[in-house]
Amino acid sequence: MNRTRILKVGLSLAAAAAAITATTAAGSPDVTKVRVERALAPTFANLYVQRAHILGIPGITVTGIAPSAKCDRGGPKVADVGSGADWICKITFHDDHNKVQTGKFELQIKADSSYVAGGPSKLIGQATITDKTGKDVPNPVFEFDGALNPNS
Repeated sequence: MNRTRILKVGLSLAAAAAAITATTAAGSPDVTKVRVERALAPTFANLYVQRAHILGIPGITVTGIAPSAKCDRGGPKVADVGSGADWICKITFHDDHNKVQTGKFELQIKADSSYVAGGPSKLIGQATITDKTGKDVPNPVFEFDGALNPNS
């Protein structure tokens, strides 16, 4: 091959790689409303069951809690995609007494699809709770970490 042909082939490959990168970047974002809702509800439910166990409350299960989440990022004028500290999610679930509860949780979602969620203490308790043996321990649902499912 002559130099001109090699240069053209190299430029064509570079253009193809740039097109693939641009197409991939323009694809669906990693942080979406649906992914946040699908990740948050089961994580909350598992931690709520852990809280019930710590408190010595029998019979609380993930299925019985039946959690659902409805999330929004930054209000009606902001697209519900992307990382940021402006995600608000309402979680609806059945509490320890099988009463339906709804609480507003604030989420900080990072670019790596991990998040920190904090909820209303009136609904889920303070940062520490007293376990069934009388010791003060961290409340697992007061503030918790989670991650979006990479396969959803």
